[in-house]
Amino acid sequence: MKSLPYFCRGEVIRGFGRGSKELGIPTANFPDSVVDNLPADISTGIYYGWACVGNGDVHKMVMSIGWNPYYKNTKKSMETHVLHTFKEDFYGEILSVVMVGYIRPERSYTTLEALIAAINSDIEEAKVKLELPEHLKLRDDNFFTSAPSSSSPLPTTIVTTIMNGH
Repeated sequence: MKSLPYFCRGEVIRGFGRGSKELGIPTANFPDSVVDNLPADISTGIYYGWACVGNGDVHKMVMSIGWNPYYKNTKKSMETHVLHTFKEDFYGEILSVVMVGYIRPERSYTTLEALIAAINSDIEEAKVKLELPEHLKLRDDNFFTSAPSSSSPLPTTIVTTIMNGH
Protein backbone atom coordinates (compact mmCIF):
# COMPACT_ATOMS: atom_id res chain seq x y z
CA MET A 1 0.00 0.00 0.00
CA LYS A 2 1.92 2.94 -1.29
CA SER A 3 -0.42 5.42 0.44
CA LEU A 4 0.91 4.45 3.89
CA PRO A 5 1.58 6.29 6.04
CA TYR A 6 -1.77 7.96 5.46
CA PHE A 7 -2.76 11.13 7.32
CA CYS A 8 -6.37 12.19 7.79
CA ARG A 9 -8.61 14.06 10.16
CA GLY A 10 -12.27 14.71 10.63
CA GLU A 11 -15.02 15.29 13.13
CA VAL A 12 -15.98 12.36 15.34
CA ILE A 13 -19.57 11.32 14.62
CA ARG A 14 -21.93 8.83 16.22
CA GLY A 15 -21.50 5.36 14.78
CA PHE A 16 -23.57 2.22 15.17
CA GLY A 17 -23.27 2.31 18.96
CA ARG A 18 -21.79 -1.19 19.21
CA GLY A 19 -18.15 -0.52 20.08
CA SER A 20 -18.57 0.25 23.75
CA LYS A 21 -21.88 -1.50 24.37
CA GLU A 22 -21.47 -4.87 22.66
CA LEU A 23 -17.72 -5.18 22.30
CA GLY A 24 -16.34 -3.24 25.26
CA ILE A 25 -14.03 -1.59 22.72
CA PRO A 26 -15.11 2.03 22.10
CA THR A 27 -14.51 3.46 18.64
CA ALA A 28 -14.48 6.93 17.13
CA ASN A 29 -16.15 7.14 13.73
CA PHE A 30 -15.31 9.41 10.81
CA PRO A 31 -17.98 11.02 8.62
CA ASP A 32 -18.63 9.82 5.05
CA SER A 33 -16.60 12.74 3.69
CA VAL A 34 -13.45 11.17 5.16
CA VAL A 35 -14.32 7.54 4.33
CA ASP A 36 -15.26 8.34 0.73
CA ASN A 37 -11.92 10.05 0.07
CA LEU A 38 -9.62 7.18 1.03
CA PRO A 39 -7.04 6.38 -1.68
CA ALA A 40 -7.95 3.40 -3.86
CA ASP A 41 -4.99 1.34 -2.61
CA ILE A 42 -6.15 1.52 1.03
CA SER A 43 -8.21 -1.64 1.08
CA THR A 44 -10.67 -2.73 3.73
CA GLY A 45 -9.17 -4.32 6.80
CA ILE A 46 -7.48 -3.58 10.08
CA TYR A 47 -4.77 -0.92 10.37
CA TYR A 48 -2.63 0.48 13.17
CA GLY A 49 -1.16 3.88 13.80
CA TRP A 50 -1.39 7.02 15.89
CA ALA A 51 -4.36 9.18 16.89
CA CYS A 52 -4.97 12.50 18.57
CA VAL A 53 -8.28 13.96 19.76
CA GLY A 54 -8.40 17.75 19.38
CA ASN A 55 -5.14 19.17 20.66
CA GLY A 56 -4.61 16.33 23.12
CA ASP A 57 -1.88 13.74 23.43
CA VAL A 58 -1.03 11.30 20.65
CA HIS A 59 -1.94 7.67 21.40
CA LYS A 60 -1.62 4.31 19.68
CA MET A 61 -4.68 3.18 17.73
CA VAL A 62 -6.17 0.40 15.65
CA MET A 63 -8.70 1.11 12.91
CA SER A 64 -11.22 -0.98 11.04
CA ILE A 65 -12.00 0.15 7.51
CA GLY A 66 -14.84 -1.59 5.73
CA TRP A 67 -18.25 -3.12 6.13
CA ASN A 68 -17.76 -5.10 9.36
CA PRO A 69 -18.84 -8.50 8.01
CA TYR A 70 -19.96 -9.80 11.41
CA TYR A 71 -22.61 -7.06 11.47
CA LYS A 72 -23.28 -7.15 7.71
CA ASN A 73 -23.05 -3.37 7.34
CA THR A 74 -24.19 -1.90 4.03
CA LYS A 75 -22.16 1.28 4.56
CA LYS A 76 -18.36 1.45 4.58
CA SER A 77 -16.95 2.94 7.78
CA MET A 78 -13.68 3.95 9.43
CA GLU A 79 -13.79 3.06 13.12
CA THR A 80 -10.81 4.06 15.26
CA HIS A 81 -10.10 2.50 18.65
CA VAL A 82 -7.69 4.80 20.48
CA LEU A 83 -5.59 2.84 22.99
CA HIS A 84 -6.30 5.24 25.82
CA THR A 85 -9.08 5.56 28.39
CA PHE A 86 -10.94 8.84 27.97
CA LYS A 87 -13.06 10.29 30.78
CA GLU A 88 -15.96 11.07 28.44
CA ASP A 89 -17.16 10.76 24.86
CA PHE A 90 -15.67 13.16 22.33
CA TYR A 91 -18.34 13.41 19.64
CA GLY A 92 -17.85 16.59 17.63
CA GLU A 93 -14.12 16.76 18.39
CA ILE A 94 -11.54 16.57 15.62
CA LEU A 95 -9.76 13.22 15.40
CA SER A 96 -6.39 13.25 13.62
CA VAL A 97 -4.88 9.90 12.66
CA VAL A 98 -1.90 8.54 10.81
CA MET A 99 -2.31 4.98 9.58
CA VAL A 100 1.14 3.44 9.45
CA GLY A 101 0.57 -0.26 8.85
CA TYR A 102 -1.85 -3.00 7.87
CA ILE A 103 -2.66 -5.94 10.15
CA ARG A 104 -5.16 -8.09 8.28
CA PRO A 105 -8.20 -8.13 5.98
CA GLU A 106 -11.76 -7.92 7.28
CA ARG A 107 -13.25 -11.25 8.34
CA SER A 108 -16.60 -12.48 9.47
CA TYR A 109 -16.81 -14.34 12.76
CA THR A 110 -19.31 -16.94 13.89
CA THR A 111 -19.53 -15.57 17.43
CA LEU A 112 -19.22 -12.21 19.15
CA GLU A 113 -16.56 -13.74 21.42
CA ALA A 114 -14.43 -14.69 18.41
CA LEU A 115 -14.72 -11.14 17.04
CA ILE A 116 -13.68 -9.64 20.40
CA ALA A 117 -10.72 -12.05 20.63
CA ALA A 118 -9.59 -11.03 17.12
CA ILE A 119 -9.85 -7.32 17.97
CA ASN A 120 -7.83 -7.86 21.16
CA SER A 121 -5.20 -9.71 19.13
CA ASP A 122 -5.09 -6.80 16.66
CA ILE A 123 -4.60 -4.38 19.57
CA GLU A 124 -1.68 -6.40 20.92
CA GLU A 125 -0.07 -6.59 17.47
CA ALA A 126 -0.47 -2.82 17.03
CA LYS A 127 1.16 -2.12 20.41
CA VAL A 128 4.24 -4.11 19.40
CA LYS A 129 4.56 -2.78 15.84
CA LEU A 130 4.16 0.84 16.91
CA GLU A 131 7.29 0.51 19.06
CA LEU A 132 9.40 0.06 15.92
CA PRO A 133 11.58 3.17 15.31
CA GLU A 134 10.11 3.83 11.86
CA HIS A 135 6.61 3.94 13.35
CA LEU A 136 7.50 5.60 16.66
CA LYS A 137 8.83 8.69 14.87
CA LEU A 138 5.40 9.36 13.36
CA ARG A 139 3.94 9.88 16.85
CA ASP A 140 5.83 13.18 16.95
CA ASP A 141 4.92 14.27 13.41
CA ASN A 142 4.00 17.95 13.03
CA PHE A 143 0.66 16.79 11.58
CA PHE A 144 -0.52 16.30 15.18
CA THR A 145 0.69 19.66 16.44
CA SER A 146 -1.14 21.41 13.59
CA ALA A 147 -4.44 19.69 14.38
CA PRO A 148 -7.33 22.14 14.55
CA SER A 149 -9.74 21.87 17.45
CA SER A 150 -13.49 21.59 17.06
CA SER A 151 -13.77 25.22 18.17
CA SER A 152 -11.40 26.30 15.43
CA PRO A 153 -12.70 29.01 13.10
CA LEU A 154 -11.80 26.89 10.06
CA PRO A 155 -14.72 25.83 7.88
CA THR A 156 -15.72 22.17 8.18
CA THR A 157 -14.70 21.48 4.59
CA ILE A 158 -11.10 22.30 5.46
CA VAL A 159 -11.14 20.40 8.75
CA THR A 160 -12.35 17.17 7.13
CA THR A 161 -9.98 17.35 4.18
CA ILE A 162 -7.96 14.18 3.70
CA MET A 163 -4.25 14.65 3.90
CA ASN A 164 -1.48 12.42 2.63
CA GLY A 165 2.07 13.55 3.11
CA HIS A 166 0.66 16.65 4.86
